[in-house]
Amino acid sequence: MEIAEVKKSTEQKMHKSVEAFKADLAKVRTGRAHTGLLDHVMVDYYGTPTPLNQIAKVILIDARTIGVTPFEKKMIQAVDKAIREADLGLNPATTGDTVRVPMPPLTEERRKELIKVVKHEAENARVAVRNLRRDAIHSLKEGLKKKEVSENDERRAQDEVQKMTDRNIAEIDKLLQQKETELLAV
Repeated sequence: MEIAEVKKSTEQKMHKSVEAFKADLAKVRTGRAHTGLLDHVMVDYYGTPTPLNQIAKVILIDARTIGVTPFEKKMIQAVDKAIREADLGLNPATTGDTVRVPMPPLTEERRKELIKVVKHEAENARVAVRNLRRDAIHSLKEGLKKKEVSENDERRAQDEVQKMTDRNIAEIDKLLQQKETELLAV
């Protein structure tokens, strides 16, 4: 067992947990439009579910409207249908060869719901990071039992793993704070 390996793999996994949390936050809609909102929308492209951004150009028309222009004109209806069925609370309108997706304004009640969702996601991310810390410390203790590492090295490595955990949880809290501020901004 290599202490450096345990630390490196733990750091990478914690980073992935933070990145996954960032991706989850990006899906939570604020009042402003952003193209990333439609990233996970799948369109039925001749019988194959395909990501929207692979069959259409997605742009911001203005602060509250996303424009989606399919590369093939006959895909307009499929794109419109996919956005409606994506469960994002969006109501696209087709004009010519572009699908316009206006962002409805958020009600106070909806903002509070979204903040609850975001806090829940943050807690899941924190739990994931803490579980990684637990696994790393368990590996270090196993190494100590098998006499593969000295007590001092094991204790030092535990401290570093704890610092990694604190750093990543602080990052999650910072992202949560930013998203809450964004959601509350009218």
